[in-house]
Amino acid sequence: QVQLVESGGGLVQAGGSLSVSCVASGSTFLINVMAWYRQAPGQEREMVASKSNAGHTNYADSVKGRFTISRDIAKNTVYLEMNSLNAEDTAVYYCNAEIWKNGGWNNDYWGQGTQVTVSS
Repeated sequence: QVQLVESGGGLVQAGGSLSVSCVASGSTFLINVMAWYRQAPGQEREMVASKSNAGHTNYADSVKGRFTISRDIAKNTVYLEMNSLNAEDTAVYYCNAEIWKNGGWNNDYWGQGTQVTVSS
């Protein structure tokens, strides 16, 4: 199994920048994709950015050009650098991992979440 622990987050003014990070532990050799999701109050959880071991990245349209996901595979860590933040980015940010389990890919591994609040 894989455990994920996020850090970072906090309060930032609109237009500012913030970074969050997530360290994986356990059977990290099983990980293929690490991703960031977010969930704002009253809304569904949505994918923000993902990056595979091969380096393939995906971003939600709402964050393209503002957010950057990176990984240090040797350190089992994924980062999310967030720039030009606005109030709509306020949410709990969750780290997610997709691992090989029981003959298939399973992405039901989550961190505890870290709050990002953007003040306008």
